[in-house]
Amino acid sequence: MVTEGRKFWFEQSGATMVEMAIAMPLLLTLLLGFVDFGYAFYQWNAASKAVQIGARLAQVSTPIATALPAETTTQTNTTLVGATVPAGTYDYVCTANSAGAASCTGTSCQSGNTCADQASFDFIYDGSSSRAGMHDFLPTLVKSEVRIEYSASGLGYWTRPGGPVPTITVSIVNHPFQFFFLGGLLGFNNITMPSMLSTVTGEDLKSTWP
Repeated sequence: MVTEGRKFWFEQSGATMVEMAIAMPLLLTLLLGFVDFGYAFYQWNAASKAVQIGARLAQVSTPIATALPAETTTQTNTTLVGATVPAGTYDYVCTANSAGAASCTGTSCQSGNTCADQASFDFIYDGSSSRAGMHDFLPTLVKSEVRIEYSASGLGYWTRPGGPVPTITVSIVNHPFQFFFLGGLLGFNNITMPSMLSTVTGEDLKSTWP
């Protein structure tokens, strides 16, 4: 006769439920992981498109750095008039604080002056009624994560009528990936997207597009 102890060890009823209880959390984590990482890949593509659009808008609109248009338009040394503007002649970096207020640092920016055109920054970030901005492509983007640089890289010439020809680099920095499920399960909320940037050559400086 089989003892009660041996019956217990060889009993199979309920085994499926136990196996399911063990496997289900792993399967759910895997499934939700696919969903979240698919969304992260979407965010990566959206950020890439956002910096491309931001660079294009910065390329054809009024510079955020208010001191930039005056760079290279005058030259006291008449022997240099028409000569190439050397790389590094000017460099302006424009960002925004947590409240969205823009400011620029650079060659001719005076201490205590933001040296920034807020409307131009907002235009690149928000766009207009007829032009999509960076925020339209990446809705989770905030202004403090946008960095716009205008630098001299050896293009243009002194006293050029159209103004300086900057190299413009638009970047997204410190932007976190958004996870719906894995943030709570595995603490993925703190993963920061690698910096995304797009660089273009500036065109003749003009008024911001409507």
